[in-house]
Amino acid sequence: MATRPHPVASANPNPTDVILATAGYDHTIRFWEALSGVCYRTIQHPDSQVNRLVISPDRRYLAAAGNPRVRLYDVNSASSNPVLTLEGHTSNVTGIAFSAGSTWVATSSEDGTLKVWDIRTGTVHRDYDHRAPVNDVCAHPNQAEIISCDQAGSMKIWDLTENSCTHELVPEEDVPVRSVAVSSDCTTLVAGNNKGNVYVWRMPRKDDFSDLRPVHKFQAHSKYLTRCSLSYDQMTDTLLLATCSADATVKLWNLSDSEFSLRRALVGHQRWVWDCAFSADSAYLVTASSDNVSRLWDLSTGETIRQYSGHNKAAVCVALNDVTS
Repeated sequence: MATRPHPVASANPNPTDVILATAGYDHTIRFWEALSGVCYRTIQHPDSQVNRLVISPDRRYLAAAGNPRVRLYDVNSASSNPVLTLEGHTSNVTGIAFSAGSTWVATSSEDGTLKVWDIRTGTVHRDYDHRAPVNDVCAHPNQAEIISCDQAGSMKIWDLTENSCTHELVPEEDVPVRSVAVSSDCTTLVAGNNKGNVYVWRMPRKDDFSDLRPVHKFQAHSKYLTRCSLSYDQMTDTLLLATCSADATVKLWNLSDSEFSLRRALVGHQRWVWDCAFSADSAYLVTASSDNVSRLWDLSTGETIRQYSGHNKAAVCVALNDVTS
């Protein structure tokens, strides 16, 4: 796969084209110039560590999940003050998922609940009891459902119109499901668990979860799996899955072939890799690790292009948006 020019790795990137942020246990959020590796903005997050970072699709907000609040910061402002604070969870917030229109956001928490918030008012519109600590949440591209997973080993699909859980999946009894993701074309659902296993389901009728079909299970890592992320590579017509792990590696999988083959292992981090984010064209990946460092990888070579050093404790989350149109 040839290296492709892209804003995230361009020699002369426009700073407004690329939003790259990292955070973790040192109570700071850092914004980076992607290619130079220069940190140009730091936000203190004194309440707690930051567990997750997500950029809203309209590129206006950076949402930071802590314990127990979620704070939304203005991406385009120099201010360190949040523009909105979401109060309601009583324990660590573990996941954040924006709607496509950036009008609502779903959050998951170790307090055993899922909440859906109206960003315009900061109020809760949906409040779901998961009956176990919730590890992750993602939004279905149809904006009508959210998918979550928990410490008890359950995955749940919530219909926001019906205001109820319509499907429940248990990949492995009593094995916590750590991360869930759904493809942008609505055809594929994946989950990763504490044993390093990945489960893949297909949706032949896309938006119809009643037609959800398990198609594959494989062991991605021999240790704890921390994050699953999907991205569609238009150049190679391939659905890619990135998996992060306690084994200090990130692995890239081809979900478009029948073998679900390993495309590449990214080796360089010294400790757990907690999070990752694809570039818009699937050519690059940014990762965050307990070795205090984040890395930008060229997926065509498996090499690190840039290392982002500045956190003095574990970097556990990363957010990237390099969409230019």
